[in-house]
Amino acid sequence: MKFKSVFDIIGPVMIGPSSSHTAGAARIGRIARDLFGRQPKWARIHLYGSFAETYKGHGTDVAIIGGLLDYDTDDERIKTAFEDAARLDLYFEFIPETGHTEHPNTARIVIGDDEQEMSIVGISIGGGKVELVELNGFPLRLSGGGAAILVVHEDRSGCIASVAKCLADQHINIGHMEVSRKEKGNMALMVIEVDQTVSESVLAEIATLPNITQVTRIAE
Repeated sequence: MKFKSVFDIIGPVMIGPSSSHTAGAARIGRIARDLFGRQPKWARIHLYGSFAETYKGHGTDVAIIGGLLDYDTDDERIKTAFEDAARLDLYFEFIPETGHTEHPNTARIVIGDDEQEMSIVGISIGGGKVELVELNGFPLRLSGGGAAILVVHEDRSGCIASVAKCLADQHINIGHMEVSRKEKGNMALMVIEVDQTVSESVLAEIATLPNITQVTRIAE
């Protein structure tokens, strides 16, 4: 096995006790907040496998809520995330599930407010690293370790090319791209990992392209 850096071996700077159950959980929660674009008013967190069995003892619960409050893995406020959520009127509940999942450290986070609801499935793969494997029913693979944009669009010819051209015109290089759809001719999702930060103006330009429904950025 090859490692890109020492952090792949020892894990991230974090509030303990576990890189997979605490740091990874915090990152899943924070990615969910990034995708939602603002502080949610409520959250239902479904936990599977090892997450469901040990979430209280390993601090998975406070870590996910800390992530939803935009706390990073090394933020001391993770320890008081429940109290902070109460002050911000963020209602939440944890639901341990017994169903089978492909990975033992899996969380389905459903968050929302008066305007919108969103669902993600994230897994903690060890060392504080995570993958997002589902967004609102769309399958995907997103590490959350770098800059990325998610583009919801109609399943029409030319959509992918127009988004890629918009990024190329701004000298933004695509490192990885995946496209998924629920059914032919309906809604589809582009997941684009990029090498540079995508500005608000570029996001706005992509949003005006034909057949584009929603554009969301995940910062590095």
